[in-house]
Amino acid sequence: MAEVEEQEEDSEEEPKLKYERLSNGMTEILQNDAASCMTVHDKFLALGTHFGKVFLLDIQGNITQKFEISSVKINQISLDESGEHVGICSEDGKVQVFGLYTREGFHENFDCPIKVVALHPQFTRSNYKQFVTGGNKLLLYERNWLNRWKTSVLHEGEGTITNIKWRANLIAWANNVGVKIYDISTKQRITNVLRDNVSLRPDMYPCSLCWKDNTTLIVGWGSSIKICAVKERNPTEMRDLPSRYVEIVSAFETEFFICGLAPLADQLVTLFFVKENSDQMDEELCARPRLDIIQPLPESCEEISSDALTVRNFQDNECRDYRLEHSEGESLFYIISPKDIVVAKERDQDDHIDWLVQKKKYEEALMAAEISFKNIKRHDVQKIGMDYINHLVDTGDYDSAARKCQKVLGKNMELWENEVYRFKTIGQLKAISQYLPRGDLRLRPAIYEMILHEFLKTDYEGFATLIREWPGDLYNNMAIVQAVTDHLKRDPTNSTLLTTLAELYTYDQRYDRALEIYLRLRHKDVYQLIHKHDLFSSIEDKIVLLMDFDKEKAVDMLLDNEDKISIDKVVEELADRPELLHVYLHKLFKRDHHKGQKYHERQIGLYAEYDRPNLLPFLRDSTHCPLEKALEICQQRNFVEETVFLLSRMGNCRRALQMIMEELADVDKAIEFAKDQDDAELWDDLISYSIDKPPFITGLLNNIGTHVDPILLIRRIKEGMEIPNLRDSLVKILHDYNLQILLREGCKKILVADSLSLLQKMHRTQMRGVRVDEENICESCHTSILPSDMAKTFNVVVFHCRHMFHKECLPSSGTIPGLQFCNICSAKRRGPGSGILEMKK
Repeated sequence: MAEVEEQEEDSEEEPKLKYERLSNGMTEILQNDAASCMTVHDKFLALGTHFGKVFLLDIQGNITQKFEISSVKINQISLDESGEHVGICSEDGKVQVFGLYTREGFHENFDCPIKVVALHPQFTRSNYKQFVTGGNKLLLYERNWLNRWKTSVLHEGEGTITNIKWRANLIAWANNVGVKIYDISTKQRITNVLRDNVSLRPDMYPCSLCWKDNTTLIVGWGSSIKICAVKERNPTEMRDLPSRYVEIVSAFETEFFICGLAPLADQLVTLFFVKENSDQMDEELCARPRLDIIQPLPESCEEISSDALTVRNFQDNECRDYRLEHSEGESLFYIISPKDIVVAKERDQDDHIDWLVQKKKYEEALMAAEISFKNIKRHDVQKIGMDYINHLVDTGDYDSAARKCQKVLGKNMELWENEVYRFKTIGQLKAISQYLPRGDLRLRPAIYEMILHEFLKTDYEGFATLIREWPGDLYNNMAIVQAVTDHLKRDPTNSTLLTTLAELYTYDQRYDRALEIYLRLRHKDVYQLIHKHDLFSSIEDKIVLLMDFDKEKAVDMLLDNEDKISIDKVVEELADRPELLHVYLHKLFKRDHHKGQKYHERQIGLYAEYDRPNLLPFLRDSTHCPLEKALEICQQRNFVEETVFLLSRMGNCRRALQMIMEELADVDKAIEFAKDQDDAELWDDLISYSIDKPPFITGLLNNIGTHVDPILLIRRIKEGMEIPNLRDSLVKILHDYNLQILLREGCKKILVADSLSLLQKMHRTQMRGVRVDEENICESCHTSILPSDMAKTFNVVVFHCRHMFHKECLPSSGTIPGLQFCNICSAKRRGPGSGILEMKK
């Protein structure tokens, strides 16, 4: 096949199809003859010519078979799905249907031209060998059980039949009036789709038909396209109607005349015949045919792509000279014209990549090439990538070019080194530095050292970043240490260089020197260095320095490693820095209330001095704190709340209450304290203190109703004293009292109801029968409760406690005549279970 060179002008939108001219044997055929029709099978092509010949060709256009059928034009060739049988009709009325491997079949000459023939899709497998022909009539041929051909007229009287398409059980055909569909399974014609553009001659602008699937027919006629869906009719609506009907789901007009249609997923491939007005005269000229992909909509369509095709002799062709055939298996579309056959196919990934490279869209091309790596050679991907890198360098986008090196150069170390030296030449070593290989595959150490020296000359921060990011074994560490040391001689206090030197010492496992620099700089990585390399023995005399740098991190580290630096050692080191000692002991106490118990006495003063808000929680939680010492400190500093807590904890609640009332003057806190202690004497003290203070009396009236009889308070109020909100307080007291009465009554009702329910339950339980059999024994004589001879009279007494006795074994009744109790249970405790149930026989 040869490529079709001329297509639509260059644009930014990627074409959907690519085109090749069918050559080889096809070229020779069309030099001496002209194509009139062609049918496509997945395995081969069948071409009919104007001189009455039929050629079978492979998909490359090589001739495999030739048939001399007639001396005039072949109008139609039809193949069944298997590709084993072929139907041919010609302008002189000849119709032949035969097997490609056996020439047996149907041969007939009609007295009128036969425009079209169509085999049943399953012709080879079918027993009836059905096919239809179209001339002035639509005839159905089928072979009967006598192996004879039977003919049926399916339609006539509406002009010449110009097109037939058979799919499954549905036959669609076109005549001068419109398109019909016949259901061969039910022998019913199910629709008549009238043609538009009735002014156009049907012989010059023939109807194009194609089946998208077994129930969707696409009709193109003139400039009109209709998509028809064959649907099943509701059985309740059938009456005398066919079992199927047709619904037109889409109908729209196009700009040009339709020569052929083919489905492409949910889109349409459409071959258009185009006429253009001449600039020098009013007559129209035939232009290049167009192959468009369109997206059908209910009443319009959307153009997806449009290509103008350079077909040989297109200036001389009419609409009827073009046909469009397609191969469903490979989405190939054949544009047939008398002197040229062009094959359109969907562009594949390689075509897409070539187009992207052509448009200098290297990023997308490279991504697409990597996705389709299994279908493309590695050097092609690399070539695309190198073109992209060169393009980025030429445009001055050095960072992007360097970044693409990672993806493009991959594991090719030679290419990597070439690119590094190129970037050095153009003064862009910094751009490529962050993208160099640093994993299992690496460049020579000299390459990395060259870049580090470049950074060290011009960019300390960039140098430090590379040292942090690059593994220490990429380069000669000692050489870089010496270079940094030389720079520090000129700038000894540069923190960036000092930090970087510490990192280099760390790589070289000289941790003491690194730690010394970190502590000097108060660098955050000092803690990471200590943890990572277990340098706790080196920091025992540097605890104050560490805490001055970051108290929180230092304390956390010390507490997490008590086994390496003891609590006593830390306390000793921090003895002269009480504010730091407090931070350490506070966190220790939060972690464990008992570990630092011997320092709790010291902590009282530390909390009082540096952290009073946490003093009271400490006093509450500590069980090792000397209360007398704590009370002394709190009283010295006049810490009332803490003193109140300590007094109450030491049992001096009256003094604590007095401080609340006198020092804090907070009646609510005093009442809360009295509630917590639940001591009547405290309430009496509280009332005594409050009796001459109206605001305190109001607070008491509002809060003590559920703890102390409010009458005790009310009786002690002096006559004539003005008490704020007295009425509201009294109302609240009465409300609380009523609420208590209601609660008591409610509880009493519930208690009575529960007692009655339990009594009834006990009564039902005691009234149940008790099973007595041979296994039960008398609790007195320990023999079987039932006699061996059941015919004799016997008396058995069964108590509710389930103890059983022979009546004669029981002692005499007690003091209450007629009432007897179980001896066993009565000895323990007389109760409801000792009642009696007597059995007699």
